[in-house]
Parts: sequence; structure tokens; C-alpha cells
Amino acid sequence: MKVEQIYTGCLSEAAYYIESNGEAVVIDPLREVQPYLERAALGNAKIKYVLETHFHADFVSGHVDLANKTGATIVFGPNATASFDMKSAIDGEIINVGNAKIKVLHTPGHTMESTCFLLIDEQGKEKALFTGDTLFIGDVGRPDLALKTDVSKEDLAGLLFESLRTKIMPLSDHIIIYPAHGAGSACGKNMSKETFDSLGNQKASNYALRADMTKVEFVNELLSGMLPAPQYFPKNALMNQAIDNKPFDAIMKSGVQALTIDDFRAEVASGALILDVRNQKEFIKGYIPSSWFVGIDGGFAPWVGNLVEDINQKIVLICPEGREEETVMRLARVGYDNTVGFLKGGFITWKNLDLTFETIDQESAQDFVSSYANEINLLDVRKPGEYAAEHVEDVLHLPLDYVFNHLDQIDVNKTYHVHCAGGYRSVIFISILKSRGYSKLIDIAGGYGALRQTDVPTTDFVCSSTIKES
Repeated sequence: MKVEQIYTGCLSEAAYYIESNGEAVVIDPLREVQPYLERAALGNAKIKYVLETHFHADFVSGHVDLANKTGATIVFGPNATASFDMKSAIDGEIINVGNAKIKVLHTPGHTMESTCFLLIDEQGKEKALFTGDTLFIGDVGRPDLALKTDVSKEDLAGLLFESLRTKIMPLSDHIIIYPAHGAGSACGKNMSKETFDSLGNQKASNYALRADMTKVEFVNELLSGMLPAPQYFPKNALMNQAIDNKPFDAIMKSGVQALTIDDFRAEVASGALILDVRNQKEFIKGYIPSSWFVGIDGGFAPWVGNLVEDINQKIVLICPEGREEETVMRLARVGYDNTVGFLKGGFITWKNLDLTFETIDQESAQDFVSSYANEINLLDVRKPGEYAAEHVEDVLHLPLDYVFNHLDQIDVNKTYHVHCAGGYRSVIFISILKSRGYSKLIDIAGGYGALRQTDVPTTDFVCSSTIKES
């Protein structure tokens, strides 16, 4: 029997490939299905099932494409309904894969259909539990992503408490927990950087599995400090229920088109968003007016999902050479399927034609501090938890995650210095505001990491484990 975790760091997402005696299953696949097809071909195995732990909200799954290419049956847990052919499994049902078995454990709480899959090896021994977003390493899934609005987060949190205690905690300590996400995902609050662990270790260290915890305590602790879900989450969840999404191959074909300058300008004139995915150091030196910067080497897809509110937005790309296909693929992973091409030659093409371009002013942390006493407006665009841990005194805190909720707090006639932790998010923030007419924005090179090495006054550090975000 073969069990492989396929971890995608930029999404903090884990898919799984299980193979036994010529048959295979894939659990929680990403949008691009070729990696799973290649694994099956290598093992001369047939993909028999595509198992989904729930309707994912943070990415668009490849279950329909994979089923179409292999003839596999798509399996969700109880309560799942969708517009494509699928099997809604029964709690306790056994799924046979070669000489191995997978037992369905319905564990509502993250969502109503959330289900874990218990792997039983060829010798009949329970080996691993694929927990989806029900149980993470160090955390559990957030209970506010239900597709049905008549189910409250408090209701789901209570169901999750029961699922953990009746379905998961009674299992043997030696069982390996394989979750759908690790640190960095917005599907939980404090996930570990580890991507698997034994259940015994989790019983000893995961707050949500404390044996003496009451349901009221669990619900209060789970909901405390839970930030709003990114705006694209419900849109991705609905896409994962649908049959009419664009096939991944078609998305790639239309997105990876080299556009001439005339074609590029025509797309922009028709409403396409210019998304510049180069490194921020290149972007600040020169970019096409109205471009948004979201660098491919940062938390690219989740930030696009956070900030581009129309998931059907037409997009044209400015890419580092050779990374066009990667960019289109990563956009498609989170449901942004309407990329119509990239400018051939990128920004250099634009610049060589002597077309107008813009730059972003930048100042070192030391130069900023030398004039800090002179009524300077400073913006901190980090996340609430980062700000709560430590920040420059008297700073205005406007998290990038919620930039459109705070525009009324920024005076278009004033000059602002902007920082994040290291310089990636501040450039995103500035590019978006400049596209909306806010011109007096200066980036602080190196962000808070550089500022804290200076004499600028900061608050006392507060350990993140004591912070309750709101």
C-alpha cells in the first residue's frame, strides 16, 4: 500500500494519493489533475475514487476534471449535494481500494458535510485518518463556512465538538492524522507548520482535544479571535458544487496567450485588470499605470482571492519571463478563470515603446526615522495579530486584508508612509490605492523588520499565544 501526501506550500494545502493492488484514490485534489494521473500511470493503477472531505472554500478542487479523465467516482460525505454525478456516502460505509479499505466517518462541524476518511491497511489495521478541515495539526477548522445560511457558526462549533469526541478521539493514538491544510491557511487560526502527526500527540497538545473541555468552553475558545473569512471563500465553495466550471485545460489554453501591445491595450480598455506578478523590487521601479501588484513569489493566489472581489474579473498579466503558465495555474486554483493572456515581453515591451509608466517612492527605515517627529502619517498594513504583537507607536493600522473597508480613513491630499512586515504587502496596498487616485504614498523599504532595528518608538512585544484577535 502506498500513501503519499502532496503538499502545496503556496496554498498550505495537502492532497493525498493512496494506492493498493492496482487501484488508487485521490483525496482533496487541486485544480490541476496531471500530477495525480502521472502517479497512477507510474504505479500502473486505476484511480477508482476521488474523495472530498468537504466542499472546499479556499481553493477550487479538481474532482470533476479528474473524474472525467479517469472514470473515477466522486465521493462526498453525508449531506452533500452537487450538480455533478457523485456519491454521498453513508456514515460508517466501507470503500474498497485494492486490498485496503477506507471507512467513512461523518464529522460535521467545519461544514455540515465534513467527513474524515479512515484508512485500513491490507492487514486490517487502522493506519491513518484523512481529516480535511475537521482536525488540523494544532488546531481545528473554522465553523463559519457553511453554504446554508440557516446554520450558525455557534451551531457548527457545537457539532464539531461532538464530532471530535465521538468519531476521532476514541481512535487509537498510533493513527496518523493527515489534514487538508497546514500553517498559513485561513481555514484555521493557529495551525502548526507540521503537516501530519499522530493522534496521540494531538490529544496531548491540541487545545481542541482536551479531555476535560466542556462544549461551552470549546465553542468560546474556537470562536474567540476568529477573523472574517476571505471574500472569495464562499465563491470557491459554490464552484466546488458546480458542474459548469471551465475545464482546467481550457483555462490554461486561454490564459497562456502572448498578447501584442495592441491586443494588451484593447483588453485593458475592455475592462481587464492588469495584474503585475514580478518581484516588488522590480515593480516599484516602473509599472504600467493602473496595475495591481501581487507578486508570484509571495502569498500570491490567496492575496488575489482576498482583494479581487469579482471572481469573474478579466485579467491580463505582466509576468517574469517563463512563469506565465505557473501564474495562470495558480489563479485557477482559487477560481480566477478569466485570464486572457500576458503582455509579450512584459514591462520591458511597454517601456521600450516609450509609453507612460509609474513608479513607487521608497524610503529606508533610517531615513524615515530621521524625520519621524515631523507629523508623518504612518500606515501599518499587517494583519491584526501582527499589529497586536508589536507596532510603531501612534501608527494607523489598516490591514491589507480589508483595504476596501478603510479607504475613507485615508486623505487623498495627505502623504503617507506605508509598511508591512518586509515589503511585499505594502507594495500591494500602494499599487491598489494608486490605481484609485491616491498618489502620495511612500513605501518603507524592509517594512517593520527594518523599522524595529531603528530607534522608532514601538509598543512592548506581546507573545502571539496570548493575543485574542478581534
